[in-house]
Amino acid sequence: MEIWLNPACSKCRAAVDLLDAEGAAYTVRRYLEEPPSAAEIEAVLGRLGLEPWDLTRLGEAVAAELGIADWGRDAGDRARWVAALAAHPVLIQRPIITADDGHAVVGRSPEAVRSALG
Repeated sequence: MEIWLNPACSKCRAAVDLLDAEGAAYTVRRYLEEPPSAAEIEAVLGRLGLEPWDLTRLGEAVAAELGIADWGRDAGDRARWVAALAAHPVLIQRPIITADDGHAVVGRSPEAVRSALG
């Protein structure tokens, strides 16, 4: 299991605390320091069953700078969104937990984090 996190994020810290309390084995990826590639983002989106716009933090300053809220949201726009997430990882919703069984969750709630534990 891997968790993509920002250590400054309270939801990320809560997810790690819960994983630790459950005795889960996991690796930490500080995705702002080690940004995922476009291919990794595509893979995680597939595991999450989400589109890139569903995973984008539109409230970030860089989102406003890019005008991303006005971008299209159909198949033809997908690559542009993924490229923006790869270039600006601060836009990626967090924490993301990829479970060993192949699924992934955005662990913003204790229930979501627990679902990654199988």
